[in-house]
Amino acid sequence: MAMTRHAEPGSARGWPFAASGALAAALLLGIAEIASALFSPVSSPLVAVGAAFIDITPAWLKDFAIDVFGTADKLVLMVSMGVVALALAAVLGLIARRRLALASVLCAAIAVLPGAAVLSRPATGLLDLLPTVLGGVCGIAALNWLVRLAHRRTVLAGAGPSPRIVEGGAAPDAGPEAARRTFLIGAGLTAVVAVAALVGGRALSAVSTAAVATRDALRLPGARRTAAQLPQGVGSPAPGMPPFVTPNGDFYRIDTALAVPRIDPSTWELRVHGLVEEEFTLSFTELLELDLQESWVTLTCVSNPVGGDLAGNAKWLGYPLQDLLARARPQEGADMVLSTSADGFSASTPLEVLTDGRDALLAVGMNGEPLPLEHGFPVRMVVPGLYGYVSATKWVVDLEVTRFEDKTAYWTDRGWSERGPIKLASRIDVPRGFEAVPAGGMVLGGTAWSQTIGIDRVQVQVDDGAWQDATLAAEATVDTWRQWSLDWEGEPGNHKARVRAVNRDGEVQTSDRADTVPDGASGWHEVQFSVE
Repeated sequence: MAMTRHAEPGSARGWPFAASGALAAALLLGIAEIASALFSPVSSPLVAVGAAFIDITPAWLKDFAIDVFGTADKLVLMVSMGVVALALAAVLGLIARRRLALASVLCAAIAVLPGAAVLSRPATGLLDLLPTVLGGVCGIAALNWLVRLAHRRTVLAGAGPSPRIVEGGAAPDAGPEAARRTFLIGAGLTAVVAVAALVGGRALSAVSTAAVATRDALRLPGARRTAAQLPQGVGSPAPGMPPFVTPNGDFYRIDTALAVPRIDPSTWELRVHGLVEEEFTLSFTELLELDLQESWVTLTCVSNPVGGDLAGNAKWLGYPLQDLLARARPQEGADMVLSTSADGFSASTPLEVLTDGRDALLAVGMNGEPLPLEHGFPVRMVVPGLYGYVSATKWVVDLEVTRFEDKTAYWTDRGWSERGPIKLASRIDVPRGFEAVPAGGMVLGGTAWSQTIGIDRVQVQVDDGAWQDATLAAEATVDTWRQWSLDWEGEPGNHKARVRAVNRDGEVQTSDRADTVPDGASGWHEVQFSVE
């Protein structure tokens, strides 16, 4: 008895081709990623396209991403780009079903875009295109192979041949089940290689670099001026409070670098130039030979919402920027220092802030060890009292003394304010929002900051009652946050608490709500919780 073949419906016939396109794109990205890890992290097409996207991102979208995703914003961006790339590649696969040559040409043409993105990044050249080219060749080869396997499977399933593919010798020579199995094996093999290459590339980029080994082996010199020992009682006694000193691994990270710059300290140089009497460059060895000092400084991101956790406190080791600029001797009329990172980011810092005696540092150490790579190794800026987007340049390689009227910086070009002083702020850390706490006495706790001025009082209001003065923890310096606590006992049920701070200048934290754009959020932090 003869077997009757039943043609597959159109949607069923199309999926192998869409899958072929998506898998070919995954292989392209994976091969390019592992090649860039072995060659140069900045040559990754996925990273380059993401960085280019960040460059053109409007301020409101960047702020939205940080509000929603926090420090996972970069991961979300990378995943989103991958999903979009796979979707577009699936469309290419459907085109390849009828026009394989055309789809291959389109694939090559599309590869030009990440290539252009790679070349648009700072410190890249033609050799940095090699990972993109290698990935593109592998992707196009995989597309051709998988599409031919998909055609063989489709023909044997009874859907009819595609003459542009089959006439070249791809006519079926086996049964439909064997053809289906061959396609699935080919697709699975491509997927395994793509995933392994992508995961391996990201892992290599994270750990297998000379910069990691150099940092691990680096021993920083002792400070000529050490930070004062922290006084007893700098931490709030409220259970569940974050530590007064933020561990390096927990310190928030907000920057524009999708791939952390890997800088060999032996090749690092800082150029100081512009409206100065003496231009000079400084090597890392020369920097370590200067009179370094330690300072406790709290850093805050301008994207930190009311009550947010984009703030951290650490002990920094570095050379005073005031002394560095004194050597350069800024000219009359200069009012800004434009700092530039190895990855092209720039920040505009008021010159007066860097020369008014505060502990603004060209930092090399963080909490007793060299800077972590993601926090600016080998050298970054730390400036008390200013949001990071105008002061805390990581991987810094250039300081230009200039004028605000002559130069602009990365985020000021995108609608943020020029100077960025940190606003007086406070938050409730415990209880957390919508937390259920047991009946009986409890201790509310939180953190407040008014850098370069200091916190004088913190007041808490529970259930719209009278404002109560909280107990302040000991103060380390005026440049760090200050923790607080309040004993409270309430009846079972739902409750709310809000907090405000008063600094030593008598300024009361405003209740007026403001968004983070253009110069930082404001308003009283409020939490709702329940007593059970």
